[in-house]
Parts: sequence; C-alpha cells; structure tokens
Amino acid sequence: MKVLAIKTSGDHTSISVILNEEVNSFSMSHERKDRPDWNFFLANIGHKRTFSLKDIDLFAFANSQDSYTATRTVASYLKGIAVALTKPLMAIDDEDNKSFEADMVAKIAKENFLAADKNYNQFDPNNANPSYTQETTFKKLDE
Repeated sequence: MKVLAIKTSGDHTSISVILNEEVNSFSMSHERKDRPDWNFFLANIGHKRTFSLKDIDLFAFANSQDSYTATRTVASYLKGIAVALTKPLMAIDDEDNKSFEADMVAKIAKENFLAADKNYNQFDPNNANPSYTQETTFKKLDE
C-alpha cells in the first residue's frame, strides 16, 4: 500500500510517503507566513523518481490545531489531488506535540484505512475537512 501524508504547524512542515514497506520523509522549518513549495517537498521524498501521485492509494493530512490557515491549505491541496485522482483522503488528529510528523500521520492513516474493512466511503475527499477542538473566537464582519 502507498500512502502520502503532510503535516504542517504553520512554521514547520513535513511530508512522508509509504511505498509498501519503505518510508521516505522530509521536513523543514520555515517562516510562519511562508507557504511551502509542494513540488520541492514532493521531490525530496522521491516524487517522479520512485513514485507518481497516481500510484498513491491513500492521501492523509494532520488535523493540526497549531495553524488554522496552514491546515486548511494542506487539506485543500490534498483534497484537489485526491478528487482529481479519485483516491481516498483522511484527516488524522494531531497529537499536539512537536515530534508528531508526517510519517506518523501516514502510518496511522494506513492502519485506519486497512482496519476499515473495505468501508472506504468514509474516506471520501469531499468530507475530509479540518476540524477544531476549540470554538473559534474571531469577530464576524457583519456584526
């Protein structure tokens, strides 16, 4: 099974691919306002050399509570790929610690997917959205 996962916290991003039993990962710290270059991240885990996105069986992202914008960006990026390739997408709750990287997201996603006993409808990319444990406190513009 082949799984691609991304985790970002706003100032640190990691990406990981599981290719059967091999795990390739890459991570990088960056300024909070800088958005990662996904082609750069993908190239660092072997995209176009050892796998193509069409080869991936499952896409996953960490539902990180650290950065609302970063999590939405990753979710939207992977949702677009998963929908275009008709592949499942899964949101994995962030463990809320610094050592929780994309490789753990990929491993948990793979376990959950295999445990689903072919009930793959629950991994419809249209339903894979970020969720937040705390109520948002932003002010609405119309009020």
